[in-house]
Amino acid sequence: MKLLLVEDDALLAQGLIHSLKKEGYSVEHAGSICCAMAFIDEGNIEMVVLDLGLPDGDGLSILKAIKQSKLPIAVLLLTARDSTDDKIIGLDLGADDYLPKPFDAKELFARLRVIGRRLGSQLTTQLSSILTCSNVTLDLGGHQAFVDGIAIELPRKEFMLLKALIENQARVLSKAQLENKLYQWGEELGSNAIEVHIHHLRKKLPKGFIKTLRGIGYVVGKQ
Repeated sequence: MKLLLVEDDALLAQGLIHSLKKEGYSVEHAGSICCAMAFIDEGNIEMVVLDLGLPDGDGLSILKAIKQSKLPIAVLLLTARDSTDDKIIGLDLGADDYLPKPFDAKELFARLRVIGRRLGSQLTTQLSSILTCSNVTLDLGGHQAFVDGIAIELPRKEFMLLKALIENQARVLSKAQLENKLYQWGEELGSNAIEVHIHHLRKKLPKGFIKTLRGIGYVVGKQ
């Protein structure tokens, strides 16, 4: 799950990023409203852990923007404002949960798991958990891929890459767009990482399923 941590305390953020990655989250970090909105506008964020006291304003403005946009992004408020009124304001604006500082990291992770399950349930009702393109099928819930009904084994990155292509079938995705969907900011990757994943995927998929538009990107399905 792609998570955005909005926290201007550098030491706290560094520790949380490390711990969240160990919990299996793909983490982006923003220390300001401006930076946070740039990540959200990219369209890949699924969950936000949001501090309210930010250097360029009140973090509640981020929460308001997310809810007004109707994006399926869950928000957990993480803040030193621990009064009942502050909590009520945040929840009334649409926050999914509220955890006052100081906090126990284990409690934060438990709350995120609950939100993640709830978010997953909501998305399942909004979007089909089955993606199909020609004779290739992805079961998102079961994290399985099939060709002509026969299961094929895909590592996580290859599954994510195929998911991105099928979700955007008939639309060309550039190498940069695919890198953004597969890798978190700051994660090291080789210059030809996408090409390598595409190469391995092609060995497991029908011939010509993934088309390369030289100098532009990759596409599946009819154009």
